[in-house]
Amino acid sequence: MNFGGKIRINKLGICIIVGAMFLFVYYMTSNKSSNLETKSVVSLKKLLIASIEATVKGGKEVVDVYKSSKLNERSKGKTKEGVNDPITDADEKSNCAMFYSLTHTFPDIKVVSEEVSSESDCRTLQTLDLDEQVLSSEVTMWIDPLDATKEFTENLLEYVTTMACVAVNGEPVIGVIHFPFGEEPKTYWGWVGKGVSEELYAKFQKKLDDSHPIVIVSRSHSGQVESIVKEAFGNSFSVIKAGGAGYKSLEVCSKNVTAYVHTSVIKKWDICAGNAIIKALGGKMTTLKNEDINYKDIKNTVNSDGILATIENHDKLIKHFKII
Repeated sequence: MNFGGKIRINKLGICIIVGAMFLFVYYMTSNKSSNLETKSVVSLKKLLIASIEATVKGGKEVVDVYKSSKLNERSKGKTKEGVNDPITDADEKSNCAMFYSLTHTFPDIKVVSEEVSSESDCRTLQTLDLDEQVLSSEVTMWIDPLDATKEFTENLLEYVTTMACVAVNGEPVIGVIHFPFGEEPKTYWGWVGKGVSEELYAKFQKKLDDSHPIVIVSRSHSGQVESIVKEAFGNSFSVIKAGGAGYKSLEVCSKNVTAYVHTSVIKKWDICAGNAIIKALGGKMTTLKNEDINYKDIKNTVNSDGILATIENHDKLIKHFKII
């Protein structure tokens, strides 16, 4: 055996090996960069348009069921206060129209609805036709296919709305509230830092009447709210009852009331849209502990600390609840 032979280095082979290593390293680094660049993003402008279209579609379903006189009212159970929590075909059909049109149009975002409908039970729905961009992973949408279902079953249609809200990193950014009934259906929207719908802006121009402060509360989830409001604000404040969180939020925006107060548990799909619109107008909606409401966690659908919503004097009014 000859171990004394010479090893001849092939320069071309070395060049090929070095080149291959360089290409491999370049591929790995560029691939990582590419993965970062191709993260799913979504246009907030398109989400606003989609929210408007979805709420209008849902509103049409609500009106159609109402006109058919076949509500098919059932109970989902009772609230903490023992009030019946009804559901109708209108809730479910509006949910089909809103939920699946949104999820088909934006498959990467999370959509949380008050109602649950199997897609197989919904008729075929097309994606919505649709610009600050954000990562899809940062967006959560909260929708209420029929707010004020109890009032809907009682023929109190002025309180009935369909609602959609876009939250980015838990903060309400876009809110849409659609009133499907009345002489003409009306849609109000707000985009924080961008603007609000023309009709909403016109309502907002009204001067708030400080001489006769009014607090609006829920007619079906009042709990001890009336006595709490009286204890907090005294007899100088009037208390009125109304149905639907969307309706009450718009009353705040229109300056027809001084504040919207809710002292018991409330679901986030009930308040997210109103929260965004009030915020877009420069107002505030917080818990009664004066904490912002976070809409990021889709598993945490409940706000347990009450709400105070105002257009003006929020910090002054919230102090009254701290002394109770």
